[in-house]
Amino acid sequence: MNDWPEGWSGDNRGRYGRGSGSAQPESARVMRQVRRGAAPPPGPGPSAPPYGGGVPQQPSYVDGQGHGGDGYDSGYNTGQVYGSPGGHGPGQGPGRPGRPAPDWRRRIKWTAITVVTALVVTTVGTYFWADSKLNREVDLSKVIERPEAGEGTNYLIVGSDSREGMTDDQKKDLHTGSAEGKRTDSMMILHTGDNGSTLISLPRDSDVEIPSFVGSDSGKTYPGTGRHTKLNAAYAEDGPELLVRTVEHNTGLRLDHYVEIGFAGFANIVDAVGGVEMDIPQDIKDKKSGADLKKGKQTLNGEEALAFVRTRYALAGSDLDRTKNQQKFLSALASQVATPSTVLNPFKLYPTMGAGLDSLIVDKDMGLFDLASMFWAMKSVSGGDGTSMNMPVSGSVGSNLKWDDAKVKQLVQELKNDEKVTVSGN
Repeated sequence: MNDWPEGWSGDNRGRYGRGSGSAQPESARVMRQVRRGAAPPPGPGPSAPPYGGGVPQQPSYVDGQGHGGDGYDSGYNTGQVYGSPGGHGPGQGPGRPGRPAPDWRRRIKWTAITVVTALVVTTVGTYFWADSKLNREVDLSKVIERPEAGEGTNYLIVGSDSREGMTDDQKKDLHTGSAEGKRTDSMMILHTGDNGSTLISLPRDSDVEIPSFVGSDSGKTYPGTGRHTKLNAAYAEDGPELLVRTVEHNTGLRLDHYVEIGFAGFANIVDAVGGVEMDIPQDIKDKKSGADLKKGKQTLNGEEALAFVRTRYALAGSDLDRTKNQQKFLSALASQVATPSTVLNPFKLYPTMGAGLDSLIVDKDMGLFDLASMFWAMKSVSGGDGTSMNMPVSGSVGSNLKWDDAKVKQLVQELKNDEKVTVSGN
């Protein structure tokens, strides 16, 4: 039985599917006819050549409507490849839109909001943390018979020899000794205003009158007797309130704020900031303060810095030279604290703030902004935008230094009026 399509000869049969023994190449297979576009209208026209030569009639694709009318569609007519309806790529058919382009403006906006919020929260948190660490122990409302306030702001900055909280090893390392109580090793008035800052050292051996005062603890009034003594004795007698009262009475200048730091706190601040660079004017060796420093530029750590500002016996001018060294160092310290490398580095800023705030004693009205203003003013003095000087001295009374009354009066008047200081000190 012949299963081949009608019209196919034996030669055809041997040529397709069986290989050919002829030297002639096989004829190309007749492929399916694919018609693109719309179907031609019915009617007379050139007819296709009759099928013959053993080639079976092929199914026609018309309008993509199927295989011989049976509804089959290869997908080529509509561009539907790999089963993707409507010619879309995989996963992008109707009902499944592609991912939209990112909205960068919105992303940048929310990123900026997040960063600003984090900075605000951090700043506010730092402020309250720092504010809570201030030791507001001095009550200036207890000071009586105060002078009238002038222009600008006046700070009384005190360095005490308090050993409170120090271990025996620390006292030995810092050469502080073990004396009980507190005395003042340094006292300065810092004036800030529109005409620059002025830093005035008050020698501890200054001859002053102890006025009438109200005891800071007892509340009892002690009348003035005209008694004269060294300035640092006022602090030893009744603490910060009597010291403020004594300075105001002997100068006529109202003090707005009080700031005090002890031995250990001073050394801790210097170490926390990474040391302070100083240009030592001469070789200094002092057994009492522990100073053993060579002339020239060097970075002092906490122990060396404390020895430097306490030294007086190795200096020709004794206390007057010491106060000048104290001014130079405190200004350099303020400059170091206010540098971007400290302020913008949390690993240095927070230890420095912690060391400083823990050891500072301030008045009850002192705020963080007041403290910051004080440091910036001290920095301006070291930068050459301000004036540093000793209280003018005219001689001595016994072992006490006597102030030059005329110069002191002129100096105080210029500070009250916030004028440029023209008076020179020792």
